[in-house]
Amino acid sequence: MIKAPSMKTIVLGASPNPSRHSHRVTIMLLQQGYEVVPMGIRKGRIVDNDIVDLRSQPTIENVHTITLYLSVANQQSWYQYILDLNPLRIIFNPGTENPELRKMAKEKGIATEEACTLVMLTVDTY
Repeated sequence: MIKAPSMKTIVLGASPNPSRHSHRVTIMLLQQGYEVVPMGIRKGRIVDNDIVDLRSQPTIENVHTITLYLSVANQQSWYQYILDLNPLRIIFNPGTENPELRKMAKEKGIATEEACTLVMLTVDTY
């Protein structure tokens, strides 16, 4: 099943470590046909995808979802970049819940969810 390009997802906080949830969710998204941009500060690959260096703040067009795997303390430096990507929604995975960023996103018309992306993909509510 191939998803529409409008479902492009950035996995923010992607890790090359296979035991990390961000790694696992990147693989699940790819397996389900989503266009995925794994982004983080650690170099590496997930399947055939290089992890994009978050510090370079690349321009990425047509972002549907940003799924967060950064702690609140690590999100603060990236608020403006996250908002400037103008996603349709931001998913705050367990441990990433952030009322301040959530409020900022809502003020820009970006939908937010506090949910587990792995669970959403498993039960087909992504």
